[in-house]
Amino acid sequence: MTDFIAIDGPAGSGKSSVSKAVARALGFGYLDTGSAYRALAWHVLDRGADTADAAAVLDAVADFPVRLGLDPDDRTVRVGDVDVTDAIREPTVSGAVSGVARVPEVRDQVNRLFRTLVAEAPYPAVVVEGRDITTVVAPDAPVRILLTAAPEVRAARRAGELAGENAETVAAALHKRDASDSAVVDFLNAAEGVEVVDSTELDFTQTIDAVLAVIERTRGVHHG
Repeated sequence: MTDFIAIDGPAGSGKSSVSKAVARALGFGYLDTGSAYRALAWHVLDRGADTADAAAVLDAVADFPVRLGLDPDDRTVRVGDVDVTDAIREPTVSGAVSGVARVPEVRDQVNRLFRTLVAEAPYPAVVVEGRDITTVVAPDAPVRILLTAAPEVRAARRAGELAGENAETVAAALHKRDASDSAVVDFLNAAEGVEVVDSTELDFTQTIDAVLAVIERTRGVHHG
């Protein structure tokens, strides 16, 4: 059975880039759960439906041929035969994701998909990152980490990723996303047994090292 390395955290906490780097360092798989929700939002929109319509979203998830690779260096996402890797990062999809993610039945279905992907993965472990991985998707994972940082630091980092974007606009969008997502799942407070890695004062490399230290201590593995 493949181990879950569960990493949660709010937008801009660095969980995607840190999780990918950790997976590379340890030879593990990497699952970006946000990509699945983005792909589902794309799928709903592609069908001409509205993600605010819960029934339409449920219809879409019932016929959702998504394919997510687990190779940290191959982030291709497909829905059926369509490569949606770039399309799911478009603003229209980003704006529609929360509508998809807040339907409990949809989350249940997508969470089952995540568990299946990990169970069948050809890796000793898969680093799975998202919003409710430590609490809902894999509450019994051997390693559960909440990666967080102060809101202003997260906003600055996200603005840095989105070159040319106004920092205040990014901060407002980040705050809105936090508020929307926290109505569904508490990802700002660690559940019992979840280790917190606060990267407010850490650079990228230090954050990776902090996460690796938790994994090594918890699983008893050593890298490089």
